[in-house]
Amino acid sequence: MKAKTHFAFFDEGSKKEIRRALLKAVAIPGYQVPFASREMPIARGWGTGGLQITLSLIGKQDVLKVIDQGADESVNAVSIKKLISKTTGVRLVERTEDATLIQSRHRIPEVPLTKNQILVLQVPMPEPLRGVEASEYQTKILHSEEDYSGAWLQLFEQIMKYGKTATGADHPVYVNGRYIMAPSPIPRFDNPKLHQSDALILFGAGREKKIYAVPPYTDISSLAFDDYPFQVESFTGENCHLCGAENVFLDELEDPVTNETIYQCNDTSYCLERLNENEEAEVRKTYA
Repeated sequence: MKAKTHFAFFDEGSKKEIRRALLKAVAIPGYQVPFASREMPIARGWGTGGLQITLSLIGKQDVLKVIDQGADESVNAVSIKKLISKTTGVRLVERTEDATLIQSRHRIPEVPLTKNQILVLQVPMPEPLRGVEASEYQTKILHSEEDYSGAWLQLFEQIMKYGKTATGADHPVYVNGRYIMAPSPIPRFDNPKLHQSDALILFGAGREKKIYAVPPYTDISSLAFDDYPFQVESFTGENCHLCGAENVFLDELEDPVTNETIYQCNDTSYCLERLNENEEAEVRKTYA
């Protein structure tokens, strides 16, 4: 006899518990809400927190996109899509505009999100103060007292050592003028996309058993000193060697033929869509 499989893997009780945590997270932007992280058929550290959020929210009418560091076809993204698809039957897409629910590891898509979309970010370490305070009990006190001197000290030490802030990713942000939050290891380039986003953005850390959120139209500012303002990665003068895109996050690669440095869109579906548009434009020119 075949065992019964619940829609979206979880039983309804588990989904309700996670949804309650999500409601609290949305009500208190940037606050880390503890939740009973479930055992999953993938290893902790491979997106179990984000996956649990997605499985708790997804409905039969949803359209799902899953990306891993900008790629739709990575092992992590493909495995998560297979699990969700087999337990829900929802439609899977790569085009950002077509998705109602987007789960991502370490990137926010290049295409601006809309009010009809939810972005779920996978988080390995939700506590922005962990680098200066190992005790969970103490970090809770620091957040409650709004004592973020440790986070400022980390940035100050980077400036003293390197002459600038050296956070390659996961640069801490102020949420709604109250909590300092880890935005997951997205590049600095993506931090401004959090500010006043039309979409609801949810963060899940399965191993650390924490959920937090940035509701739509929330003020987000990246932590920075007045004399050392926050700066995103610069790709000035560079463009994607495939689709020609500018002002997007680019991967730096080495041309296997010429050994020269080339750049390519990190967001693979965005790049592919531009390539298709360019090809269509060329065809129209030819037959105009």
